Amino acid sequence: MANITLSIPDKLHKRIKKHSEIRWSEVARNAMMEYVEKLELLDELTGESELTDKDAIELSKKIKRSIAERHRALLK
Repeated sequence: MANITLSIPDKLHKRIKKHSEIRWSEVARNAMMEYVEKLELLDELTGESELTDKDAIELSKKIKRSIAERHRALLK
């Protein structure tokens, strides 16, 4: 198994040290596995997409605008 070195802020390190019963390397390993699985799914879903980055950004803006409008209407 490969090893990595991870830098974390001092504040986080102090909080982690309070829970020495936790296997933090296992927590980190699981978090990384979950994240990479999401990335692989995203790659699979978008692998054959013909959208450019510019198209995706514009689509994202339209979706966010629509959601904001819907929420504004609910608040009235």
